[in-house]
Amino acid sequence: MMFATEMERAVAASAVTRQVLQVQHVTMKTSKKFADVEAALEKIAPQLDPEIAAALSRGDEQRATELERGAPLFIFLKRDHGALLQVVGRSRKALQYEIGNPHTASKMTRHRLAAGLYAPLRVMLYEDETGGSIFEYDKPSSLFGQYGDERVTEVGRYLDEALEALLRKAGE
Repeated sequence: MMFATEMERAVAASAVTRQVLQVQHVTMKTSKKFADVEAALEKIAPQLDPEIAAALSRGDEQRATELERGAPLFIFLKRDHGALLQVVGRSRKALQYEIGNPHTASKMTRHRLAAGLYAPLRVMLYEDETGGSIFEYDKPSSLFGQYGDERVTEVGRYLDEALEALLRKAGE
């Protein structure tokens, strides 16, 4: 006779649901060189100031707004995904960015905590075969719309515009 552990009983008692989502994927191409697009993006979208999140965690929304200094989006993290391909002997110019704004994220997660799964947003920048650059990302409103909460979806639509404007500017 086998005895179930506490963990096994908890998992057996939990409910798992699955949902198929329709996500709008966006690809933006530019003839601008990879290094120029990378530099432009990182100039336009500043590195996240950790004090913004700290202010929010203290409940100081006014201070968080002041620290944003008008920047709608920040770079949280940058990963060199292209370097990983060296394992197969062909390193590529490819970067994955986490881009967002903790203040904006809090405007969604205060209504639906699960929206934090997509905040910050992920953006890929890579060099194409002709030496140009490509951005790829999933449209925020199509990710956040799954929660069926207009307050969350509204923020997703704002992010649609802010992210597209940021990437277009970097690609100019």
